[in-house]
Amino acid sequence: MPPLRRRGPAPPWGCPASDAAPLCFARTSGGGRRSGTAGFKSPIPSPRSCQPNGANKEALWYEIKELKQKDLALDQEIAQLLSEGYSLEELEKHISLLHEYNDIKDAGQMLLGKLAVIRGVTTKELYPEYDLELSD
Repeated sequence: MPPLRRRGPAPPWGCPASDAAPLCFARTSGGGRRSGTAGFKSPIPSPRSCQPNGANKEALWYEIKELKQKDLALDQEIAQLLSEGYSLEELEKHISLLHEYNDIKDAGQMLLGKLAVIRGVTTKELYPEYDLELSD
């Protein structure tokens, strides 16, 4: 069998551009492989996209302004909570307990889902059997 050949333009990561070069592959979401980078957008911006031009610079200034406003609002909310007598340790404890509650609830939902599959019913149909509210 002849060696595979790459078609189309060379990918940006440096595979040789000659037609005699081996085929470069990119992984697809289905676990298969395909040629090239079509459909993939890196979450990391390229250095060129980080260099502001006129319109891009305005957008960045607007984003900075919004972030500063959000930071100020959060500082005010923290100050209000502290003035109401909440302590940082107490808030951290509440957050930790909420995370634990959510983990337990997720495990319960997973078990309920598996039970529903085994019984051939919907999860919603199991709620009354276990005295659960749909809002739970």
